[in-house]
Amino acid sequence: MPHPYVLLSAAVSLDGYLDDTGPERLLLSGPADFDRVDEVRASVDAILVGAGTLRADNPRLLVNSPERRAARLAEGRTEYPLKVTVSGSGELDPAARFWHTGGEKVLYTTDEGAERARVLGIAADVVPLGAELDWRRLLEHLHAARGVRRLMVEGGGLIHTQLITQGLADELQLAVAPLFVGDPEAPRLFGPGAYQGGRLRLTGTRQVGDVVLMRYEPTAPGTGPLPSAADHHWLALACELAALCPPSGTAFSVGAVVVAADGTELARGHSREGGDPVVHAEEAALAKADPTDPRLATATVYSSLEPCARRASRPASCVRLILDAGVRRVVTAWREPDTFVEGADGSGVLESGGATVVMLPEL
Repeated sequence: MPHPYVLLSAAVSLDGYLDDTGPERLLLSGPADFDRVDEVRASVDAILVGAGTLRADNPRLLVNSPERRAARLAEGRTEYPLKVTVSGSGELDPAARFWHTGGEKVLYTTDEGAERARVLGIAADVVPLGAELDWRRLLEHLHAARGVRRLMVEGGGLIHTQLITQGLADELQLAVAPLFVGDPEAPRLFGPGAYQGGRLRLTGTRQVGDVVLMRYEPTAPGTGPLPSAADHHWLALACELAALCPPSGTAFSVGAVVVAADGTELARGHSREGGDPVVHAEEAALAKADPTDPRLATATVYSSLEPCARRASRPASCVRLILDAGVRRVVTAWREPDTFVEGADGSGVLESGGATVVMLPEL
């Protein structure tokens, strides 16, 4: 099931704190960065904060600019983005400003939490997710039931940590303020967790007042059958590579990328690359990778079309080349139709060979 593009937004001190332990909220951003955040809020379909942030900050989570609200309405959208919060217990203050400002609100909670929230009279659409909170179910519900395509997450640290460690965050926008907190009791942006390996990709930096905004996206592929945000990024690149293929009336245009477990790109290719009229994308990419590279055993192949299981142009199919290279995870967008080969089932052959195949049909 597809889910929204998830953008994590936070401001931190130079030593990584979200706040200090004083009675008042520590203002890490200045007017210019607050205006930037307002602009981002105006661009998304929904804004999410956790119950801890509601209790500590009592936020309204509004788009403050009248011009930006008017622009949303002119585009046929609601004046304010949907406001979303998450609470396992459902123990929230029904008088909090979150419930009584802006537009529609949704509370995601557990079955028990939903009963408690309804007794309290929480002014929101209360959605129980079962015995425990499940982030994938929550995101899928936001996408399917509420039409949310872009979700901005403004905290707190526990939620940011959970979304990053579960591979569900597409982007991190981090504003770093020029001050130190230094209090070990103060809340930090990220806590301990089973983070995926590798380095995030820095996609942009700029000065906003006296803070520095840094934008990152994850690069480490998912593991097993569950897709990660990085899987979407890499498969989108494979789809872009397909546009580089010379036209053909007898073969598909396909792009492929080979990515190590730490997010390092090992190779890429596309159909009919280099003037070879019959080379396939996966074949072209794997030919550039070192066959002795131990990273292939834990790498992922991203292909815009299901790798071929049978072909007439070369002795070895792409499925065979992938398995022989030691790769055991493939992410693809589309199963091969019967246009050129009837009953093509590259995914089935890959799975029979011990590989995991992940389908992202939304791409």
